[in-house]
Amino acid sequence: MAEPVSSDPVVRVETAQEIARDLVVIPDRNVQLVPNIGIIGGNEAVLIVETGMGPSNAEIVRKFAEDYARGRKIYLTTTHFHPEHAFGAQTFAGEATFLINQAQADDLKTKGPGYLEMFRGLGDVVARRLEGVELVQPDVVYDQAYDLDLGGRLVQLRATGRAHSRGDQVVKVPDADVLFTGDLVEAGQFAIFPWFPPHDVDVSGTRWLAVMQRLAAEPPRVVVPGHGAIGDAGLLTDVRDYLTLLRDETWTRRDSAMSEEAIVEEISALMIQRHPEWAGREWLETGVKCLCSEHSA
Repeated sequence: MAEPVSSDPVVRVETAQEIARDLVVIPDRNVQLVPNIGIIGGNEAVLIVETGMGPSNAEIVRKFAEDYARGRKIYLTTTHFHPEHAFGAQTFAGEATFLINQAQADDLKTKGPGYLEMFRGLGDVVARRLEGVELVQPDVVYDQAYDLDLGGRLVQLRATGRAHSRGDQVVKVPDADVLFTGDLVEAGQFAIFPWFPPHDVDVSGTRWLAVMQRLAAEPPRVVVPGHGAIGDAGLLTDVRDYLTLLRDETWTRRDSAMSEEAIVEEISALMIQRHPEWAGREWLETGVKCLCSEHSA
């Protein structure tokens, strides 16, 4: 995350698209640090998935959601605690019920302030979006699973366990066969490994791979990734296969006592050759180093 960001990470609701009955996604438009944001409707309530980065983006999302809800009760959840996904929750206080899993709530409380400062260092456009951020705790906290009844539509919130972060969750809409993955899945991008020792080492390549194997075993019709274009179950298998290859190639070289620097160089070249069109090449190094740390663990 050391590279400065030049594009304004602003949410644009005019690009919202309906991907199923009463289910809308505000797409990221391939803008860095803008997540895909979901609004899932039932007869009595709607659920917002992700806030956008900072109060100004969250206000855009809140107004859009209120218009969409037309008087229905509003809930808010986030797939994990990272700033572009969750650092706008304060804007919904008194307007929406904020619910997340316990591990994510712990991340938000203990690691949120550090991530706020780190992201402020990514450039003026990001710092402006983070002006006035207050990190708020959720109204409802669950352990591993929570079924939210929106009225005629059940939404399943499921904590996955430690992977991209400690508090990852997926959001399933069974009747529409739609899955929101957060940053467990990106489309057209190398997996984001926030491996920042000694400050943050919670990402786990091996656990992440196990999560992707489980998700890919029950493929949904539609997958909404954390960033990138909405797709189908192929997005799950793409990430699963990438993480498998990244682990195997890294550990093979680690077994030969190759230096970490040499492993990073070789693996980066190999993965770029395999996926020359993918963005996020800066995450190759952190991914390799994370898996080196898990070698023989």
